[in-house]
Amino acid sequence: MENQVISIRDIAKHYQVGTQLVKAIKTISLEIKRNEYVALMGPSGSGKSTLMNILGCLDTPTRGEYFLAGSDVSKLDDNALADIRNREIGFVFQTFNLLPRSTALENVMLPLIYAGYSKTDRSVLAEEALSNVQLNDRMDHKPNELSGGQRQRVAVARALVNKPAIILADEPTGNLDSKTSVEIMALFEEIHNQGNTVIVVTHEEDIAQHAHRIIRLKDGEIFSDEKNPNIKTLLQKS
Repeated sequence: MENQVISIRDIAKHYQVGTQLVKAIKTISLEIKRNEYVALMGPSGSGKSTLMNILGCLDTPTRGEYFLAGSDVSKLDDNALADIRNREIGFVFQTFNLLPRSTALENVMLPLIYAGYSKTDRSVLAEEALSNVQLNDRMDHKPNELSGGQRQRVAVARALVNKPAIILADEPTGNLDSKTSVEIMALFEEIHNQGNTVIVVTHEEDIAQHAHRIIRLKDGEIFSDEKNPNIKTLLQKS
């Protein structure tokens, strides 16, 4: 257990839709170690979004156990889940989820407000996070003054600013062109090399191939869970 940041045991997630019971996740057991780089793959309806919401403490399973950094989070209430989310998980979304009227710096400072940092500390940490994603010269720009790739870098900086154990990225290149997608995936490789656990949720095979381990879901269950055999070749090319 020591080296595991995520341990899921026999979790299921069911939804009642009218008179029908939808089993979004049937039964999944899964362990992810610290500093792993994992892709969660699957077509629409495979359960990957539901699993991502559980992994990200945005939802709780119908049954089963979820240990995050050694704590059982499967039965926590919403407030406790929000607290552990803010401390342990950095989120990166397909749609960036940036505040349109706030600067890049103000967007990155946001999680630090919830974490109770002083204004001075918030500014220092946010500047450092933006520097780490090569946006030193864009700190005072608002989202509409940034390219798609720059907006996603701001989102990555915001995800990293609390120094979380896990970066959880949901279709992080879905709104980006091919060249920018490659740049963002290279950034995730850097983040992984610095010691973070990175989990990328995607339906795109070429994006999944950047991960070192690929977990494929089908009909609410794990269909395959394998080390990426191509990763050494990819790393040598880069």
